[in-house]
Amino acid sequence: MSSRMSAWFVTVVLLSMHLVSSSDSDPLQDYCIPSPELSSLFPSSCKNSSLVTVDDFVFSGIKSPGDSMKTGFSSIPVGSSAFPGLNTLGMSFVRADFEPGGINVPHYHPRATEIAFVLDGTIYSGFVDSRNRVFAKVLEKGEVMVFPRGLLHFQMNVGDTTATILGSFNSQNPGLVKIPSAVFGSDIKEELLGKVFGLSWKELAKLRKKFAPTS
Repeated sequence: MSSRMSAWFVTVVLLSMHLVSSSDSDPLQDYCIPSPELSSLFPSSCKNSSLVTVDDFVFSGIKSPGDSMKTGFSSIPVGSSAFPGLNTLGMSFVRADFEPGGINVPHYHPRATEIAFVLDGTIYSGFVDSRNRVFAKVLEKGEVMVFPRGLLHFQMNVGDTTATILGSFNSQNPGLVKIPSAVFGSDIKEELLGKVFGLSWKELAKLRKKFAPTS
């Protein structure tokens, strides 16, 4: 390998290492509460610090559970759009509530690792690594589990009472990809899905209808 090629190779490796290890950008100031007046023109604009109050750093929107009656599961995401005090701090939050038997479908967060704390109930919880190994167990109240960034994970209430999880992410915008919706609620050709999953056109149509995006 020539010295020039070696230099390019080292550069690419170092760049790849930087991209893999990087997360949200480090803040350049103590905080940045978005300015409502300027946000439409300048999304990164901050409120004048003299106008910032303690209420900008307090959020009360997860004191009560969401509506889980229809599906057995509800989640309340807490990002910077709902809680401006999180802006530029590289983190976000979620409250998830489960009726008995309720499921948080297999999903992943492309931009964040998640730590989930069981506030109440009994939850079967786990993730799948890149070698298809499943790491899962039943968590009791007070236990914590971590889901590495980008790995598929899931939860199910296996108790007789409602359960609640509080989740924290190391990104302001972790992203969310729900596998059933991403596969059957998207525009992937039926022919491909039929071959991959061994499903008939009728079965595919039923799944398409179930996971179609809601307006």
